[in-house]
Amino acid sequence: MRRPRPTPSPTTEPFWAATADKRFLLQRCRSCGNAQFYPKKTCTTCGSLELEWETASGRGTVHTFTVARRSTHPAFEGAGPYVIAIVELAEGPRVTGNIVDCAVDEVRVGMPVELTWDDDADGIRLPLWRPA
Repeated sequence: MRRPRPTPSPTTEPFWAATADKRFLLQRCRSCGNAQFYPKKTCTTCGSLELEWETASGRGTVHTFTVARRSTHPAFEGAGPYVIAIVELAEGPRVTGNIVDCAVDEVRVGMPVELTWDDDADGIRLPLWRPA
């Protein structure tokens, strides 16, 4: 299955560029210490413009999930069922992604997961999650 790739914006470009090296970046606010994901121009907690990039640990837990039994996008046609999860990173932010390398009926809320990556086809890798 070929997952669709994003079109990076100036704000998200550092994140997507880092995926080529299998690095998952978060933004951290220098003013209040908030860690955030998805990349934004300002801190989602205090509104500061003082954001810096840091590499996430790649560890998290499943916060919630759903099993897609029908395609949610034409690229996923015939790939189901598959898990779409919200993963709470060890650093705090929550991210959406697929759980892989695990039967859909084995995924549980609270399950520890670790970062893995899809195949690099064009310089942008997509983050995926597998049981830790």
